[in-house]
Amino acid sequence: MKIEKIRGNVILRSNATKNPEELHVTHAAPGFRCTNVGFVLAALFLAAAPHVHAQSAQPWKQIKTPPLHDFHPVQPKRIELANGLVIFLAEDHELPFIDGSITIRGGSRDESAAQTGLVDIYGEAWRTSGTAAISGDTLDEQLAEKAASIETTGGVASTSLSWSCLKEDEPTVFRDALDLLLHPAFKPDKLALARRGEEAGIVRQNDDASGIAGREAAKMVYGADSPYARQPQFSTIEPLTIADLQAWHDKTVLPNDMIVAVSGDFDPVAMEAALRKAFGGLKRGPAFVDAKIAFPGPKPGTYFVDKQDIDQSTLYVAGLGTERSNPDYYALSVMNEIFSGGFGSRLVQNVRTKLGLAYEVDGSYGAAYDHPGPFFVMAATKSSTTVAATQAVLAEINRLKTDPPTPEELESAKEQILNSFIFRYDTHEKTLDEQVVLAFYGYPPGFLEKYKANIEKVTATDVSRVANKYVDTGKLAVLVVGNGSQIDPPLTKLGPVTPVDITINMTGAPQN
Repeated sequence: MKIEKIRGNVILRSNATKNPEELHVTHAAPGFRCTNVGFVLAALFLAAAPHVHAQSAQPWKQIKTPPLHDFHPVQPKRIELANGLVIFLAEDHELPFIDGSITIRGGSRDESAAQTGLVDIYGEAWRTSGTAAISGDTLDEQLAEKAASIETTGGVASTSLSWSCLKEDEPTVFRDALDLLLHPAFKPDKLALARRGEEAGIVRQNDDASGIAGREAAKMVYGADSPYARQPQFSTIEPLTIADLQAWHDKTVLPNDMIVAVSGDFDPVAMEAALRKAFGGLKRGPAFVDAKIAFPGPKPGTYFVDKQDIDQSTLYVAGLGTERSNPDYYALSVMNEIFSGGFGSRLVQNVRTKLGLAYEVDGSYGAAYDHPGPFFVMAATKSSTTVAATQAVLAEINRLKTDPPTPEELESAKEQILNSFIFRYDTHEKTLDEQVVLAFYGYPPGFLEKYKANIEKVTATDVSRVANKYVDTGKLAVLVVGNGSQIDPPLTKLGPVTPVDITINMTGAPQN
């Protein structure tokens, strides 16, 4: 706290917050300076009590939020080559930088169960190995001199290669990125390095209670053997070879399964010509066949991981969510915001603030692009309040079905969603990234522009309808990670409890 100004015998003091109530005024003798004037507020407020009372109506709440402008983001230019490769170009001349990415169909959900972890290791070793012309270490040095980067990543549904540099360095950086795409030289030492990183993750996977809870909740929602939940094991990563990495690369790096996106300070005619020259000669291959995955949802019940070295509990209530292509996606998004969208949500206000049953509480009715996202509620609570917190969370979920949103809840939720949405796409690069994702999953070009209007159309009736259609506590599983000796009342008060074994399988682990 500090005094901003002294005018005559009036001290104006601000605590540097944005809260209008935190501007304090006190009186002092001429020349008197004070670093803490809070103690004189009482006398001032008592003298001005009627006036203060009249001002307690919180006038800032009367401020009307102006309506958002129509959402019409600048669309990137879309080009499709004869071999099936898709290019997106988004000019942005604000800064002299150019960023590019190549998104390649096929990710960890498409690897075999016997090779779980392959794509993660591939994404790491691809970049660090370099090419036949330049090693990964030498490439690091050259890029560092230019303040540039080239990265590769393995993901769930795709792998990717990206680059970023100053405009003047783009020709050479893109040349190296293209060389890495087309002529990788997977090295045994870099494979071993990537494998050690995976090994460290396996060994430490039970260190953190929240990590355990999230991992095991995903297994309950999707199934322990689902590609969306299974975890690398020593037995799946130790046998991986250079030939396995190369085989994955050869299988996926095909023009008809790639999207190239470039944004930044470039000449569009020259850039299109350069990309056509670089990729136009690649031969079309067989279309990548996505894995067929079932989504049965969790088996309802209460599940428990006994972790004796902690003194609190992390709980998940989990089930299946929806896909973004669902026509009810917009109403579900508003429902989700009312339920768990921040400090003003029902979940936070009731479970955390009013009942005081959680240090942290969060939730989401997930919506993935091409499969059901997870519906989850997470809470961190004291061991002694584990049962009460779980019951309170379940009660809030049920209340979605019985208590329609108030006009204030509906208005606030839609405002929060739309304000957040607009800022997610306030640059050419952000819009480009989303358009690449939408194209990757086969969404129509206008999907993003329709979002704002569809959210604005959602009514309280819509929210109640989707809550009753999609939310069913009888189809949810409860998972608790905590110290069984401290949880009182016991979890059996929630019903029969199924223990969850999180013992790390050491089969195939390297011998020191």
